[in-house]
Amino acid sequence: MASHRRPKQPSRARVTVLTTAAAAAVVLSANAANAAPSEKPSVDEVKSQVDKLQDEAEQASEKLNGATEKQDKLQKEIDTLQDNVARGQQELNDLRDGLGSMATAQYRTGAIDPSVQLFLSADPDDYLDKASTMDQLSNQQVETLKEVQEKQRALAQQRSEASEKLKDLAATRTELAKNKKEVQAKLAEANTLLNTLTAAEQAALDAKEAQASTAAQNAALSGSGAPASGRAGSAYAAAQSVIGSPYVYGASGPSSFDCSGLTSWAFAQAGVSIPRTSQEQANAGTRIYSQSDLQVGDLVIFYDDLHHVGFYAGNGQVLHAPRSGTVVRYESINNMPFQFGVRI
Repeated sequence: MASHRRPKQPSRARVTVLTTAAAAAVVLSANAANAAPSEKPSVDEVKSQVDKLQDEAEQASEKLNGATEKQDKLQKEIDTLQDNVARGQQELNDLRDGLGSMATAQYRTGAIDPSVQLFLSADPDDYLDKASTMDQLSNQQVETLKEVQEKQRALAQQRSEASEKLKDLAATRTELAKNKKEVQAKLAEANTLLNTLTAAEQAALDAKEAQASTAAQNAALSGSGAPASGRAGSAYAAAQSVIGSPYVYGASGPSSFDCSGLTSWAFAQAGVSIPRTSQEQANAGTRIYSQSDLQVGDLVIFYDDLHHVGFYAGNGQVLHAPRSGTVVRYESINNMPFQFGVRI
């Protein structure tokens, strides 16, 4: 007889897995049916994202400018300290040679001072602490020994300062490398976004910006009012002379600029030295908080962290180096979050 066996029942775990898989398939099918196909971002959306990235790149660039300026300052201080150390060491050697000459002269006459012998073989600091020995020295020797002491202390201090500044310089160079990478990464991301636009879209975007710049220029030139001062007027005229020059991160003229590079270069043409970064320029003069009180040639500072600067051009306009991919041009002061003006 054929045996009748009951079919094997699926295990409880297997039932659970199959049920879960079936449910997931239903959900995925429903989502796929309801999901709209991904759309290419609009030109305005791309521009908004690019502007944000370029603004972040400019923030990093101003940090880069600050680190570069600090590096240059530290290097000059280190060079000065090292020159002073070398000069001081030579003076110390000369003083010691002088003491040796005195000892030699005394020895030849048979009257070498035992105190001089002690000095030549021991630390003068320790030696001068002994009052009994001081009585054995001539006035000239005492003064020379004191001078040697002072030179030794000064040299030790200068060497210590130079060592600390060298450490600071190494840290600053590390910060420089980090900021450079940050700027480059932001720019690369912005360029990738821009490359999603067609040639026609990019041309239309450029035309729109050019039109806005022309309108801003006309508004500025139609305004009236004297510059804040003679030197501010000269600096503003210098900035006007480079309209159309490309924006380049870290550049300070004469053929390309970033925002603070333009303002510092322009004031230099007027014979006025101002700090290199926008944050430092924010503290370089008298602050003007009301836009209605601004005069042509005043610096204008933007954003909460003060990372952008330009010149007030009158009639609600600024002349500045905006960002990567642009040139020195006029723009409405309302295009950016105004913080205050600075009168140099």
